[in-house]
Amino acid sequence: MAYEQATPGKTRIGWIGTGVMGRWMCQHVIQKGYTATVYNRTRDKAQPLLELGASFAESPKAVAERSDIVFAIVGFPQDVREVFLGAHGVLAGSRPGMIVVDMTTSEPSLAREIYEAAKSRGVGALDAPVSGGDVGAREARLSIMVGGDREVFEAVKPIFECMGKTIVLQGPAGAGQHTKMVNQILIATTMIGVCEALLYAYKAGLDPTRVLESVGGGAASSWSLLNYGPRIIQRNFEPGFFVEHFIKDMGIALAEARRMNLPLPGLALAEQLYVALQAQGYGRKGTHSLMLALERMANFTPPGASTPPPGA
Repeated sequence: MAYEQATPGKTRIGWIGTGVMGRWMCQHVIQKGYTATVYNRTRDKAQPLLELGASFAESPKAVAERSDIVFAIVGFPQDVREVFLGAHGVLAGSRPGMIVVDMTTSEPSLAREIYEAAKSRGVGALDAPVSGGDVGAREARLSIMVGGDREVFEAVKPIFECMGKTIVLQGPAGAGQHTKMVNQILIATTMIGVCEALLYAYKAGLDPTRVLESVGGGAASSWSLLNYGPRIIQRNFEPGFFVEHFIKDMGIALAEARRMNLPLPGLALAEQLYVALQAQGYGRKGTHSLMLALERMANFTPPGASTPPPGA
């Protein structure tokens, strides 16, 4: 089946999930001239998009009925399943020739299930998880990892280009999700290193800001160090990406690794540290709040620093 390439002023988009990242991603698309119908379980979170001219629908099915390409970025695989495959989901309101795109980090097997269900209806489907956090979403420089058919990818690519800078078709359905697992494995152990290094700097009596000046330009530098290091120093643990969502991602990666008979001890350690952080009440903080769990283990808080109360 031929899919029409997305065109501003012509292609109608649907957007489901207007949280920390989804709001900005959809906003960039609207600002490029696409009309949008949005849905979020909490309508207030969609208000910034409604003020830009988006219309609100009462269900994912209703979004699909008014759209040519529907995007979703929600929380957990069960949310993805409900949004796309539920009785009031996107595919229930779909028609031949339209396209659905899941940008949630989810299970590769579920991506393939959605692909097959969509294909049976004459609908194109892509799994297209992203990396870059709230900053990348806000600045439209996300990395977008895509699984699905090339003709569908090419039809949607102009919209991906509204949100991201690195956009790669990785392979068939599920390949985008597998690539995101690679991304999350890298981030998990890197974040341990960032937090442990800063904890060491504090304990050694160093000025962590000056330390970042030295190590941030050398071989030890990383995206996490440069973007989250300053937030840790400022004691700003608000989420660019929720701890509870990261634990979900690590769980998916570990399950896939077990299926492939692949040991990933570093990832397993990271997952346990993050589970401890969640148990301490910080599941809705950002991934860089791992520092709080390590501080508790060390019975040490940086001089003059305050620790946010659990659940805050």
